[in-house]
Amino acid sequence: MKIIHCADVHLDSSMESRLSKEKAKKRKIELIDNFKEMVNYAQKENVQIIIIAGDLFDDSKKTMLKGTKNTILNLIKENNNIDFIYLKGNHDINDFLAGEEVPENLKLFSNEWQYYKYDNVVIAGVELNQNENNIYDKLMLKYEDFNIVTLHGQIDKSVNPKDKVETIYLNKLKNKNIDYLALGHIHKKEEGKLDNRGIYCYSGCLEGRSFDECGEKGFILLDIEENKLKNKEFIKHSKREIHNIEIDITNIENQFKLETEIENQLEKINKKDLVRITLIGTFEVKKSGENLEDYLDLNIIESKYNDEFFYFEVKDNSKTIINYQEFKNDISLKGEFIRTVEEEELSEDEKSEICLTGIRAILGGEI
Repeated sequence: MKIIHCADVHLDSSMESRLSKEKAKKRKIELIDNFKEMVNYAQKENVQIIIIAGDLFDDSKKTMLKGTKNTILNLIKENNNIDFIYLKGNHDINDFLAGEEVPENLKLFSNEWQYYKYDNVVIAGVELNQNENNIYDKLMLKYEDFNIVTLHGQIDKSVNPKDKVETIYLNKLKNKNIDYLALGHIHKKEEGKLDNRGIYCYSGCLEGRSFDECGEKGFILLDIEENKLKNKEFIKHSKREIHNIEIDITNIENQFKLETEIENQLEKINKKDLVRITLIGTFEVKKSGENLEDYLDLNIIESKYNDEFFYFEVKDNSKTIINYQEFKNDISLKGEFIRTVEEEELSEDEKSEICLTGIRAILGGEI
């Protein structure tokens, strides 16, 4: 039996906010097309089940178009030889199927454990909704079955207390006869050992949508034979990839060197992708009034590549180093500020820190 595990499709999401209206619309269409193509892949590979581990849609009623909902429902109905097992995530809407006839091959979960059995393969799942402390003792799986459990949330080791998302406690899922824990919510593929029997896996999202979702995206293909996991494969399946390339400018003294380095980094990147060049390292102000733009023109670089890639930008995360003693004798606000600090009864380290902060503020830099 072949099973696809996917998650975090986020259909109708607003995508990268920097995109033009036309390109943002194109990316929304590509999300739907990518999901369709995954289903086509499932047909070709004789996949029997597609597990959607949460966040099929994005931000509920505000973004979901009726046409998208109808497209997905029709797609499920047309592929009635495949069971779609859908677990709602924190972005999914409660009334997605309100007023709709639920296709027989669309299987859903609720806030109590539900089980779908296919010979000796069992797929269990529950929607986490402030009930995560009560569910673990209620999970009942047989030793002799191949057991897949589907959840949407953050595993306890990676939870940020500020995140409003349910927590998945791996320790409470150990020794429960789980063979494969199919997770959703984290947009990057991640996996690990659950216990002596099973593993957990985030499939990641099908398409990256911002520069914190770089790298290959896709889904997991499981091949189960005689109650054992014969093969588990990550299938790369995104329309476009998102790249954040860091370039250290500490030893780059001029525009030519920077453009050469960027050109080298871009050689192997597909022109259809989204690219951010992030400048890191340090830049030393050598004369009064100078800043990074006196040496490197980032606008020229952006203009050069804007039309070559689907999206391109340069982000300056470098730090400015200022030798504040160079400004000590200036007849300027900077000079007066430094002389004032020098007169204070402070340690050299304190004077240095105050002077650097003050000059950055005068030059309009970040504090």
